[in-house]
Amino acid sequence: MADVNKLAPFILQWEGGFVNDPDDLGGATNKGITLSTYESFCRRKGYPKPTVERLKNISQTDWIEILKTMYWDKWKADQIMNQSVANILVDWVWASGGYGIKRPQKILGVKVDGIVGSLTISAVNACDSRELFYAIKSDRIKFIDEICESRPVNNKFKRGWLNRINAIKFEP
Repeated sequence: MADVNKLAPFILQWEGGFVNDPDDLGGATNKGITLSTYESFCRRKGYPKPTVERLKNISQTDWIEILKTMYWDKWKADQIMNQSVANILVDWVWASGGYGIKRPQKILGVKVDGIVGSLTISAVNACDSRELFYAIKSDRIKFIDEICESRPVNNKFKRGWLNRINAIKFEP
């Protein structure tokens, strides 16, 4: 089964540190965690409402817990048999929210509802892992083209997004 600790270094490698680019719809972000995501996490934990300064100093413990509980678990990725498939699915949710569930559900031919249930997980694990991985990768690239076409300012991020997608490798 897939393991979140095998994906975490990849995400950290691509996310880097604190950024607050006015062209990024995510706003203030540190290690890929947006302020709004951090606020949701802090509410769940009973922490005080976070500030940008606290986001800049997010602990590694909180970062990995956010990755696990708010992204990895959305895909029920602990139940995915192939690590590479889990990685590309969770990375898509990390980067693009609900599209990272709905578009793969369409590829899988299951109900497109943005909720990963037993039918979605069964479909993931029933597929040839290599074929599914490359179908998802291809659709992610198509998705990037679409969001850059619909919002041209996104083109400044396109090369980095594509490099990231292409850095996710399939391993049986």
